[in-house]
Order: sequence, then C-alpha cells, then structure tokens
Amino acid sequence: MFKKFSNDEVSSQNQVKASVQRKIRQSIADEYPGLEPVLDDFLPKKSPLIVVKCQNHLNLVVVNNVPLFFNIRDGPYMPTLRLLHQYPDIMKKLQVDRGAIKFVLAGANIMCPGLTSAGGALDDEVDAETPVAIMAEGKQHALAIGFTKMSAKDIKSINKGIGVDNMHYLNDGLWKMERLD
Repeated sequence: MFKKFSNDEVSSQNQVKASVQRKIRQSIADEYPGLEPVLDDFLPKKSPLIVVKCQNHLNLVVVNNVPLFFNIRDGPYMPTLRLLHQYPDIMKKLQVDRGAIKFVLAGANIMCPGLTSAGGALDDEVDAETPVAIMAEGKQHALAIGFTKMSAKDIKSINKGIGVDNMHYLNDGLWKMERLD
C-alpha cells in the first residue's frame, strides 16, 4: 500500500469543516475505544484537521503536518505506526513468528501459517475485516498494521492463504514521511 509513497502521490489537501471533523473524531473514537481518554491530545478540537487525498482512494488525516490516521475508500480509519507506537494498546494484536518478520517488513501480506505456528499468536476475538496491529515474536513494538481477510477462528482452522492484508509497515513510504510539508 505505502511501499513507494511520497509527497508526489498527494492529490489535494483540504482543511475540513467542524462538522466533518466531529464525524471523523467520532468514527475514530468508535473504532478505537481505548483512545477516548487521550483523543484530545493528538486530535485537539480547536486545531485545524486536514484531510489529504492521495492516489488509489487513500485519505490521510493530518494534524500539525503530522499524518495520524489513514483510510482507504471510506473504510475504517487506521492509525499510523508512529501513533501506534505512542499508544500501543489501542488496536487488537496478532503476532507473527520470527520467520515472517523479513517478509512483512518487505510489504508482504501476512499468511495464515505465520500466525498459527509456534511463535505466532492470535486473539480469538478478532473478526474478519478488522484493522489489527501486527507484532513480531520477541519484539516490543508493532511492525505493521493490517486488515484481516478472515476471522481469527478461520485463520486457525483453514491455516492456508492470506490471513491479513499488510496496509502499512515499518520503513515504508508513510513511515519515512514524518511530516507532510
């Protein structure tokens, strides 16, 4: 998704109206209930909220030139990895084994066997079409953010094919873009 992302991909930047800003804040609060107490810290009500539209139906939510959330085709908002590293408990987590780390960091989707093997871990409450943080065996921080293609129970039982679409990973274009100027 963000493998070769840069400022050239930006189509337009718009400061949104207060009503749209409230709607975005509410959908983020609904999606990530753990963020409710700290939402004002990084999405202040008085600070201008800018929605950056990019190619491939991608939207970035930017505050003070820092990208905080993204979504694709009006889907759920997902935090950037920088925000997830500051607030690690806001998303459900899946863990891949050591063998999958280099592939995930290269942008590959997460396959079911990487999640179900000895080093992997699944949260049984994860449904299909859910944004999740991808953790690595033996590592403290998330290495990617993904969107599940099937529920955790299906990942365990089927154990074949792609389990999670890799949306954003360490050292991709969005990670390297600390500020949007």
